[in-house]
Amino acid sequence: MKRIIVGISGASGTIYGIRALQILRAIGGIETHVIISPSALVTAQHETDMGADEIRALADHSHAFKDIGASVSSGSFRSDGMLVAPCSIKTLSGIANSYADQLIVRAADVCLKERRKLVLMLRETPLHAGHIDLMARATQAGAIIMPPVPAFYARPRTLDEMIDHSVGRALDLFGLDTGTVSRWKD
Repeated sequence: MKRIIVGISGASGTIYGIRALQILRAIGGIETHVIISPSALVTAQHETDMGADEIRALADHSHAFKDIGASVSSGSFRSDGMLVAPCSIKTLSGIANSYADQLIVRAADVCLKERRKLVLMLRETPLHAGHIDLMARATQAGAIIMPPVPAFYARPRTLDEMIDHSVGRALDLFGLDTGTVSRWKD
């Protein structure tokens, strides 16, 4: 069974993490672990109709944001990697600097040190040189920076289609075909 960790940080775009959990559940055969920052819960209240308990219930396991002793904080906990969706600049900074004072960053750091997939759906614009430097440093450590940029060749008709396409492309990086990606054709 595959095992994916989903971190949801406080940047706008909590729907990306929520949809990832929903899609992973629909695929089946994937054990999911979620870590939600306190800022993400505040943002989710503004952006969605889902409460904290509803979001946590989408995953097989939910871990407290400050519990750096949780299973996902150890290299001996085997996973197929981690998706941080959305990834705030603060979370990116923690990852790029190995400043693991909370569980999203610690679990991401474990993925990097164990050479597992770490996909960061970075949500910030515009970017200054410091942001770009953090992205470069995280990439050099092994992370994949994947801002949720819509693909208009798919001719999305709804916001949900754009979200699903972006989440599907992020999950492609874990070798998962979600059925939500409109593939380029000649």
